[in-house]
Amino acid sequence: MADLGLYVFAAALLFGIGVYGLIVARHLMRKLFAINIMGNAIFILMVTAARPLDGAPDPVPQALVLTGIVIAVSATAFALALMVRLHRETGQVSLSADNESGGDDG
Repeated sequence: MADLGLYVFAAALLFGIGVYGLIVARHLMRKLFAINIMGNAIFILMVTAARPLDGAPDPVPQALVLTGIVIAVSATAFALALMVRLHRETGQVSLSADNESGGDDG
């Protein structure tokens, strides 16, 4: 039972790091990384919550997590393609004003 609390704590910590990164970062790549970290925290929590009590593992949550991973990879690839297109069109990938530099402060 102690492992259950450890996994829930790790998932909550990862989700908090992702929320912090999503709020603080201005560069779209860092925001995308933060969203991926938050998704991984949800996957850890789903696998932890589906832990078998009687010894027989439940395949449904495992299938949902695998499907979620495939969807997350596809969405990440699509977001990266959009960022490449944005960089080609505007020359920057951060959420800064036009008069500021394209760098990222955080």
